Amino acid sequence: MMILHRESQTIEHCQFCELKHFLRSGDLVVLNDTRVLPARRFSDDGAVEFLFLEKLGVARWKCLVKPGRKMRIDATAKIDQAILRVDEVLPDGERVVSASEDLDFHATGLMPLPPYLGRGSDAEDETRYQTVFAHSTGALAAPTAGLHFTEEILAEIPHTFVTLHVGVGTFRPVHSENILEHRMHPERFSISSEAAEKINEARRVVAVGTTVVRVLAAAQRENGKLVAQTGTTDIFIYPPYEFRCVDLLLTNFHLPKSTLLILVSAFAGREFVLRAYREAIRERYRFFSYGDCMLIL
Repeated sequence: MMILHRESQTIEHCQFCELKHFLRSGDLVVLNDTRVLPARRFSDDGAVEFLFLEKLGVARWKCLVKPGRKMRIDATAKIDQAILRVDEVLPDGERVVSASEDLDFHATGLMPLPPYLGRGSDAEDETRYQTVFAHSTGALAAPTAGLHFTEEILAEIPHTFVTLHVGVGTFRPVHSENILEHRMHPERFSISSEAAEKINEARRVVAVGTTVVRVLAAAQRENGKLVAQTGTTDIFIYPPYEFRCVDLLLTNFHLPKSTLLILVSAFAGREFVLRAYREAIRERYRFFSYGDCMLIL
């Protein structure tokens, strides 16, 4: 775990098990308890790959498909003998499909690992690509900063949970030359009354992952206090941005041109973050989903 001290602009290197030593009395660690849905499926003949993004109704889904040329309007494929038909092709290439019966992802679905890993998921990923505190099913990607925690480490620190169901849009790179033109896909979130109360009472809030930052930034407040709520957010955080509810950030090392890296740069300063990444490369830190992390103080 790399430690970034914003005030002194200095960097140090530690082990993740030392996290508690950087916390003070009154600090609260906030984690995202979303659970990844094994929503990657292949047609029975293996010719078409589906990633089920969002359930629109009974046996009706929004999907990504590969290859797209095989799945145009009215094209069909079978999964577990259920017939899937393309009803609509959306402007961004996603498909709306209807199935002759609902699909049981938990029985036969595959974990949707990030494409840059260059491999399909295996039995080990079913537990490795899920946090130990995962609870609310609905994500298409793991909140990877939370993967570092064991039950033992979590038991040693004051914490609470919020939920943001991570979608594929979080990981899509920013291609626009003008950052203001980039659009995030809406993602569902929720904050319980217990979590809202703990966050409001905390001396400092330690956000575990960029998804928690986005929840707390998007959440509605009354009289300056966070309130229990459910909703959706497409908030895109980029410099300059005033962080009102997050004091420390624990995050992994992210892909170039990603909205996640842009958020981290808004929190710690672009030049400081780039210097930290250069040092991480020199020190052979592991990057991305199954990689190491940084704690920004």
